[in-house]
Amino acid sequence: MPPRPSLRRPTAGWYPKRGEVYLVALDKPRPAVVLSVNALNEHALDVCLVPVTSVHHQEFRVRVPIRAGDGGLNADCWAKCDQVTTLEKTFLRYPPLGTLSDTALANIQLQVRFALGLL
Repeated sequence: MPPRPSLRRPTAGWYPKRGEVYLVALDKPRPAVVLSVNALNEHALDVCLVPVTSVHHQEFRVRVPIRAGDGGLNADCWAKCDQVTTLEKTFLRYPPLGTLSDTALANIQLQVRFALGLL
């Protein structure tokens, strides 16, 4: 799973960017990819996220692989494109772990569209 980030306070003007990976403070810290667009992320109180897991399920076509190192993740993981969610920005642990590659983000976008019947 991802490394433990420092719990620094966000800098003035900070907002989560599309494609960044954050630990999200739920029952335990879990990684998630910001999916919502920056224009919304900058002004809204919440963001749209795709959760990330280290558990691979072969039968889920909509789980996108993310290679270790991409987005600051230290192990191979999978984006759970069938479980898109929205959370308040206060649940995100600053700073982000990293930013996904363009290829990984494009694959996530495609599978989210598929999972939501938007293709």
